[in-house]
Amino acid sequence: MNTLRLRILAVFSYSYFISYVFRGVNLGFAPFLARELGLTASDLGALTSAYFLGFAIAQIPAGVLLDRYGPRRVTASVISFAVVGALIFASSHNVLGMMLGRLMIGAGVSVCLVGAFKATAQHFEIAQLPLVNGIVTSTGGIGGVVVGAPLSLLMTLTDWRTICFSLAGLTALAAAMVLIGAPSDNTGGTRASVAEQFLGSLNVLRSKTFWKLTSFPGLAQAAFYAMQSLWVGAFLRDVVPAGAGSATRVGTLVSVLGTSFIVGNIGFGIIARLLNRHGIRTQHFAGSLLLLFIAVQAVIAARVEVPETLLWAMYGALGSTGFITYAVLPEYYPVNLIGRVNTAYTLVIFIGVFVVQVAVGNVLGYWPEMQGHHPAVAHQIVWASLTILQIFAALWYFAPAGSSVKRSASSRFLQ
Repeated sequence: MNTLRLRILAVFSYSYFISYVFRGVNLGFAPFLARELGLTASDLGALTSAYFLGFAIAQIPAGVLLDRYGPRRVTASVISFAVVGALIFASSHNVLGMMLGRLMIGAGVSVCLVGAFKATAQHFEIAQLPLVNGIVTSTGGIGGVVVGAPLSLLMTLTDWRTICFSLAGLTALAAAMVLIGAPSDNTGGTRASVAEQFLGSLNVLRSKTFWKLTSFPGLAQAAFYAMQSLWVGAFLRDVVPAGAGSATRVGTLVSVLGTSFIVGNIGFGIIARLLNRHGIRTQHFAGSLLLLFIAVQAVIAARVEVPETLLWAMYGALGSTGFITYAVLPEYYPVNLIGRVNTAYTLVIFIGVFVVQVAVGNVLGYWPEMQGHHPAVAHQIVWASLTILQIFAALWYFAPAGSSVKRSASSRFLQ
């Protein structure tokens, strides 16, 4: 791997790490925000999901900008919104101000992952993308570890506002790193007008091919991110096995989940590339892993007695597999469109995360809290419902493709 490629991986992986920390930081903040501001489960769901709403809203414009101006300029510029959002969140003393901050953070870091995937699609071969993209997402996944036990420890030393101010500084560093370290060229960039680019995005979203490829992994990723970034913590606090009430238990298991997410990203990326060399399509491999992910969620919903560390390690590792679809999409769409295709897929995921987080908060809020905890049955209904929805999505994913679902992109996508 040459110096240019290493530089691309380094700067974009760091920016995605920052994005991931912002995504899950409320998991550690939640008990403190609830006590300080008197927030309910519904309030916490809405507050945390504002990040995902901002992230989703920015996806289509981000895709157009990425395909037109390239990942370096767009990523470095847009991240600046996250810096401002973090400062607003840290300074706010009411839910409205904090939601505005989270919304701006989500919009600001919305390009971190798709910008990275745009850069890797430009500078790496398609056969390398499952592994290369896995490295990017696994580095981001370290953020999932940080918001577990390390954040719990940090919260005993300082407060959540100080941490947010510090994150604003680290985010500004990410913008500077991308601006200085990423290549300035825009290989495969489009010369189409902005109107034509938005038409290309619209055609992607109207494509049956796109929805068949993304519905199942998109829903699975939405469920995973929604739970990992907030509700896994509530589940672990509320549904406590006998003798497992340690104060560090939740943080430790969240870190186990985050660590296994990293291992899954790299490991499954390597396996996908090896299988591809032997004629097994990446799309089918990803789908098989997502079926296993459904099985793990069913075990959680049924409260089957499985060692906790093993269970959450499996959940984290298999929850990472939706990223493989980013490596499948370039097989179907040309490079000058891939920024918009990736952002369309990310849009699907993060609208799903927003809906799931708000819905879970409302479902849990339907049951009155008992000594600060929701009943186990409320959590079981949440997990079972998400599992059933993914089963229906899997049926379409594995159904035989009709004549309208083709491996080559049609000429209408070439804006």
